[in-house]
Amino acid sequence: MILTLIAYALLAGLALIVYLSWSFSPRLTVGVAGLLSLFLAHGAWKIFRKPTKGRGYRALAAATTAGFTLTAATAVFVLFYGAGCGCM
Repeated sequence: MILTLIAYALLAGLALIVYLSWSFSPRLTVGVAGLLSLFLAHGAWKIFRKPTKGRGYRALAAATTAGFTLTAATAVFVLFYGAGCGCM
């Protein structure tokens, strides 16, 4: 029950952020969504590609990989615990 409430609060918070940012500036909202999509796509690409030899530790790759992993885990959490409301 508590996990379901957390999932609902997370969905409501995300909806509120999108609504407020869209009412402030639609162009900025689309731009930030595009940058976030690139960030997550780069993280997914780094996770699922074959590692290359001779490359050291890269801060951007680590940040995008962590961001993608956190986003994917959050999406799975919301899917499992937020889908029981019958509103999706």
